[in-house]
Amino acid sequence: MVSKLPNGIGLPNPWPPRTIGPGSDPLPVPYLANPPAVFPIDTGRQLFVDDFLIEHSTLRRTYHAARLHPASPVLWPQTALELNNGHCPVAAPFNDGAWYDPKDRLFKLWYQAGWFDGTALAVSEDGLDWHRPDLDVVPGTNAVIHHPATHRRDGALVWLDANAEPDSRYKMFIYWRWPGGQAGHIYRSPDGVHWQDLGATSQCGDNSSFFHNPFRGRWVFSIRESWNQRARSYHEHEDFVTASRWQDGAQVRWARTDRLDRPDRFLGLKPQLYDVNAVAYESILLGAFAIFHGPENPDAARLGRPKINDIQLAYSRDGFHWHRPHREAFIASSRCWGDWNYGYIHAAGGLCLVMGDELWFYFGAFSGQGSILKTGETGGFEQDNAMYAGGATGLATLRRDGFASLDAGPEQGTLSTRPVRFSGNRLFVNVDCPTGELRVEVVDEHGEAIQPFTASLCRPIMRNSTKAEVVWRDGPGLSAVAGLRVQFRFLLRQGSLYSFWVGDRDDGRSGGYRAAGGPGHANQHDG
Repeated sequence: MVSKLPNGIGLPNPWPPRTIGPGSDPLPVPYLANPPAVFPIDTGRQLFVDDFLIEHSTLRRTYHAARLHPASPVLWPQTALELNNGHCPVAAPFNDGAWYDPKDRLFKLWYQAGWFDGTALAVSEDGLDWHRPDLDVVPGTNAVIHHPATHRRDGALVWLDANAEPDSRYKMFIYWRWPGGQAGHIYRSPDGVHWQDLGATSQCGDNSSFFHNPFRGRWVFSIRESWNQRARSYHEHEDFVTASRWQDGAQVRWARTDRLDRPDRFLGLKPQLYDVNAVAYESILLGAFAIFHGPENPDAARLGRPKINDIQLAYSRDGFHWHRPHREAFIASSRCWGDWNYGYIHAAGGLCLVMGDELWFYFGAFSGQGSILKTGETGGFEQDNAMYAGGATGLATLRRDGFASLDAGPEQGTLSTRPVRFSGNRLFVNVDCPTGELRVEVVDEHGEAIQPFTASLCRPIMRNSTKAEVVWRDGPGLSAVAGLRVQFRFLLRQGSLYSFWVGDRDDGRSGGYRAAGGPGHANQHDG
């Protein structure tokens, strides 16, 4: 092993691994098959999206989908740039990015304004009411890129890098098309408005993207390739520019669909992997997998209807291998003609923002409505078709840490963690049990409760809270067992447990990561 992650997982040499191949078999998740002997838990909330931390449990796991916010869509085509001369009106992230900027105390949304037409910025004070600032890049618009008339933008992604030098605080990738060519380019900006072109990336497909893995300090490019129909390859480096440029063959196969991905019951086509966007959330990497169900481009163009993508979630604890335990849509295309979110769902870069007790997910969706092009008619270029019309920005919400819960009914259930080690002195949980109760014990290597951290001395939690502290009567706090190898035993009745963590502050900060940020924090780190 050449290195260890904060969660105790050792990374083999060479890294990244070259073990992924084409086919239909589910891809391996080595750290679940061979977990560490002891789990350091000082970094972030510990989520129950898998069995990584679980030694034994009688609780039932439930995975949860996001819910559409009643304000959706929060942005739709209105300006001349967005209306696209009536061809393909769009005001939606095509990946792009949705972030909270603590410097300006503003929500910021970068999005595609008019299909293949512009890259624009909208801002908001509350994340619901969005304004289009009049910027000086393309006078009279909110565009942030002035591109040549012959160029058309495809997918893009924006990242707010709070730890960068001022002139590189924002980073961006755009995939450009022009007559006779296409390529990805990377950019940097001090303000998210004025961008410096840093040159072309290595060869990649449209809808490629990137993310930052703070657990290892690496920039990762999510490269669209066709080694398994639509699939993803991977290239990493600690430097953003270097990460975007790889010698042919230096990138490694990374992610694809498999036989557990079920076809849409109406379309019946083999699912493919359209996008992979990722972000650090608390103690894990959260992945948004856009699963493509069809129709293929020629059929969608003939029908004048958007393709169908659903967003499914995947989870990684080593930054490379993805655990995909729930093959249902987290954010789904409605598939109902006339709906604003009929199809072609794309998660925004940054994936989600932390809004108090909720996570907010911005996404692009397409209706196929509002185009002057007739069904099957193509305009001035191949992608100029009503299948790409009616792009709007949606918002979906989820309970904080609410990707998966471990549930108990009227009879008490138990969950014992694997051996853990921590340095903090306060235990917190995210739990929903207003008609039940949760108690916690700290146990030694023999399974015996350590005094005074016993169930009988634990003050029961009987409420719904995303941040509840566990306390023991007359106890000294967890500092008495800090640094030792111990296990937690959770005893739950009539409720749901979402996460736990140990910290050293009474405000419950976890030391983990906050995805695309949120009000009340100076950066994306909850420390």
